[in-house]
Amino acid sequence: MTTANPAPAEHASPIIAQNVDEEPLATNQRTLGGRLNWAVVALCILYTAFHVGVMNLYPLETWTYRMLHVAGGLLLGFLIYSAANVTLDDTGATERARQHPVNLLLMAVAAAGIGYGFAMVAFAWAGLWFAGVRAPDAFVFQSFGIPLLVGTIAAMASGWFFPVKSASRIHWTDYLLGLSAIAMMGYILFNVGPIRLRAGTALAQPADFYAALVGVLLILEVTRRVAGLALVVIAGIFILYSFAGPYLPGFLAHRGYTPERFFTYIFTDQGVLGDPVAVSSTYIILFITFAAFLQASKVGDYFVNFAFAAAGRARGGPAKVAVFASGLMGMINGTSAGNVVATGSLTIPLMKRVGYPAKSAGAIEAAASSGGQIMPPIMGAGAFIMAEVTGIPYTDIVVAAIIPAVLYFASVYFMVDLQATKLGMKGLPKNELPIFKELLKQVYLFIPIIILIYTLFAGYSVIRAGTLAMAAAAVVSWLTPHRMGPRAILKALELAAKMSIQLVAVCACAGIIVGVIALTGVGARFSTLLLAIADQNQLIALFFAMCISIVLGMGMPTTAAYAVSAAVVAPGLISLGIPPLTAHFFVFYYAVMSAITPPVALAAYAGAALSGADPMKTSVESFKFGLAAFVVPFMFFYSDAMLMQGEWHEILHVFITASIGIYFLAAAVQGWYFGLLNPALRIVLAIGALGMIQGGLLTDAIGLAIGVGLFIWQKRFVDPQAIARGAD
Repeated sequence: MTTANPAPAEHASPIIAQNVDEEPLATNQRTLGGRLNWAVVALCILYTAFHVGVMNLYPLETWTYRMLHVAGGLLLGFLIYSAANVTLDDTGATERARQHPVNLLLMAVAAAGIGYGFAMVAFAWAGLWFAGVRAPDAFVFQSFGIPLLVGTIAAMASGWFFPVKSASRIHWTDYLLGLSAIAMMGYILFNVGPIRLRAGTALAQPADFYAALVGVLLILEVTRRVAGLALVVIAGIFILYSFAGPYLPGFLAHRGYTPERFFTYIFTDQGVLGDPVAVSSTYIILFITFAAFLQASKVGDYFVNFAFAAAGRARGGPAKVAVFASGLMGMINGTSAGNVVATGSLTIPLMKRVGYPAKSAGAIEAAASSGGQIMPPIMGAGAFIMAEVTGIPYTDIVVAAIIPAVLYFASVYFMVDLQATKLGMKGLPKNELPIFKELLKQVYLFIPIIILIYTLFAGYSVIRAGTLAMAAAAVVSWLTPHRMGPRAILKALELAAKMSIQLVAVCACAGIIVGVIALTGVGARFSTLLLAIADQNQLIALFFAMCISIVLGMGMPTTAAYAVSAAVVAPGLISLGIPPLTAHFFVFYYAVMSAITPPVALAAYAGAALSGADPMKTSVESFKFGLAAFVVPFMFFYSDAMLMQGEWHEILHVFITASIGIYFLAAAVQGWYFGLLNPALRIVLAIGALGMIQGGLLTDAIGLAIGVGLFIWQKRFVDPQAIARGAD
C-alpha cells in the first residue's frame, strides 16, 4: 500500500511513496501460510529461475520450452487463484461445501479421471527414462484421454459450484487441475515429434485431441480466474465460429472443422504455442522479473518520489506526478488497470485534495497508466509481440515509438495543466514533498533503466539486455538501505512468477483466438473487406479498422488486445499499402486505448473504484484526457516521419507542428486557451488543432493562423466581462 509522510520543511523526509509498485491481491487470490505457503513459494522461485536459466544458459527445444512455460503457469494459477472470491476465514462454509454429496461425487470423479490419466502419462515417461521404451503399449495413450477430460470437467465444476472460500486453503480439485495440466503437458512432450506432423490434419490421433481439448479448457479456466470473463467469452465466440462457419453469411462463412482437427491445430505453434506465448515465455517474463527486482530494490518508489519532488508543487501537482510516475511504472508493469491500482492509490487521493473532481482524478490516472503501455523502451509487452509478429527489429520499434509517446504524454500533461489553471488549483505544500536535492543524490537508481536502453541500442539481444538490467537493479540496491541479498533475490523471483501468471494465461488464451483466425482465414477475408471499403474512401477504411481494434480490445488486457488486433486488422491495413510498422502501430494504439474507451474501460473503472466516482463518467473523462491517442495513429498514416521514418528535417517539422496541434487540441477539449473559450471558439481551435496535426504546409499555416488569431483575440479584444460569459 502507499503512504504519505508529511514532515516539517526543514526536516522533510525524502519519502512520500512507499511500495507503490506492490501488486495488490486479487479478490480470489489466496494468502497461504505455513508449509503450504513455502511449497508454493518454492514452485514460484523454480518457475522464474527456470526461465532465466533457459534464456541465458541452456536453451531448450521451442515446443518443449513453451509447453513447460504454459503448463507451469497453469499449475501456479490453480494453486494461487481460487475459482471464486475468498475471505480470510470461511472455514464453516468450506467444510459444508466439501461434505455436500454432489461435491463429493464430483471430487471422486475428478480424482479417478485425472489420477488415471496422470498415471498413464507417468507410466510412459517411466518406461522411457528407466527402460528406454519410446513406444509404450497402445492402451496407455488410447485410454488416458477420456478419463482425463471427464476428470478435468468434474474438477472445474466442483470449483465453480462448491468453491473453497477460505483464503488460506486450496481446494482439493485445484490440486487435481494442476495435475491435469502436468498430464496434458507430459503427453504432448512425449509425442512432440509426431504431433508436429499430424496436428490439425486427418492423421491426428484421438489422444492428441483429448490432450489438446483438456489444455484449452485449463487455459480458459485460469484466464477466467486471473483476467475475468471478457477474454474467455471472446475466445469462446471464436471457438464456436470455427464450427459455425458453414451456417454463416458473407465473408464470415467458411467450410467448418471437426473437433479433432480444430483442437489439435489450436495446440500448435499456430495457436496456443504461437507468437503470444513465444513472447510471454521470453521477453515478458524476463521484464516482469526485471520489474520484480526494481520492486524489491525500491526503485519503483524512487521513481514516484522523484516525480513528486519535481512536479508536486506545480499547480495540479499530484496530477502531473501521475502523468510522469504512471508512465515510468506503466511501461514496466505491463497492464493498464494494474498500474492504476498500484500508483493510483497514492496519486488519486492527492489529486482530489488539491481540487480535481473525483471523476477527473480517476480519469487522469487511467489515461496516464494506459499511456505507459506505449512508452519506450519496454512498452508493456506490446513492443516484443510486435517485433515477433512483424520481424521488425525491436530497436526500430522502440525508436519509432518515441514521438507518439511524447505527444501522448504531452497531451495528457497539457490537459491536466489547463484544467488546473481553469479551476484555480495549486500544488501540494513544500513541507509535504520530498526534497529534490536529496533525491538527486540517489539518481544512480536510474542506472538499471539506462543500462537497459544502452545495451539494447549497443546491439545486445533483448534477453541479454534485460538480464544485465536485472543484475544492475540488484547491484544499485547495495547503495541503499534496501540491499538485495539472497533472500531478497529469491523474493523477487517469487514475485515475478506471481506477477507473470496473468500474462501467461492471457497470452495462451490470445493464442487460441489467433489460431482460429489463422485456421479459418477470417483475417484474409477481413483484409478483402477493408480493401473494398478503401476503394470508396481510405479514411473510412481506417476509421473502420480503428473501431474494430477498440471493440476487440474492450475488456481485455493490453497484450491480448494487441495480439488479436494484429491478427485481424493489421493484415487488412497492410493490404491497403500501409507499411507494416505503421499498420501495427495503428492497431497497437487503439488496442491499448481500449482500456479507457467507454463503455468497457478497465483502467478507467479501476480509477473510479479508487476515486469513488461513477465508473461510466470516469471512463468518458478518461477518454477525453487520452483523446490525443485516438488522433495520433491517423498522423502515422499521413506522415511516416511521425515514426522516425524519413529525413531529420521532416521528422523535426512533424514533431514541432504536431506538438503545437496537441496543445491546441487540449485547449479546445478543456475550454481554456489563454482564458475561457465559448463553444464556437472551441470548435474553431479544434479545427486548427487537426490542421496542425495533419502535417501539411498549408494545413499547418491554417492551424497556426487560427491559434495566433485566438491568442490575439483573447489577449487584446476580450474584456473580463466577456470572458465571464464564456461557456464551458
